[in-house]
Amino acid sequence: MIVKIPPPLSRDNGMQAPYTVRRLRLADLNRIMEIEHASFGDEAYDRNLFAEFFRKCGELFLVAEHDRKVRGYMLTCIRGEQAELVSVAVDPAARGRGAASALMESTLRRLRRRGIVRIGLMVRVTNDKARAFYERYGFKKGRKAPRYYEDLGDGWRMAKNL
Repeated sequence: MIVKIPPPLSRDNGMQAPYTVRRLRLADLNRIMEIEHASFGDEAYDRNLFAEFFRKCGELFLVAEHDRKVRGYMLTCIRGEQAELVSVAVDPAARGRGAASALMESTLRRLRRRGIVRIGLMVRVTNDKARAFYERYGFKKGRKAPRYYEDLGDGWRMAKNL
């Protein structure tokens, strides 16, 4: 299913640019890797891990396109009646234009249709911008996970009931 969602007004020119949200195709992996490395540098997931997630969670491995180019992705996996938002990234050149919002709204709709009751995620304690984004969608901060990340950085567990 492809869902078109208009993002909020762009900061650049006030024009709306619609995003197409769809499932990832294997042909998108090169672009996903570009976005991943631009977003996370040395902490980027590798291609093999994304290929494995595609096999396990492909229904909810979504991309946002604008002008026929992938601008971001969101990866969510279902486990029983719950889901885990594993990773989200938007091309730095496209940030602040609604791609992440389009992905989140589409993901939440898809989860509700499947009868999923809760979604959780982990966010780095120092990533205030991401935490604020999740809070806008009703995620609540839960327990702190000390030394969660490979560099021993702490994370916040966040969750939302659907």
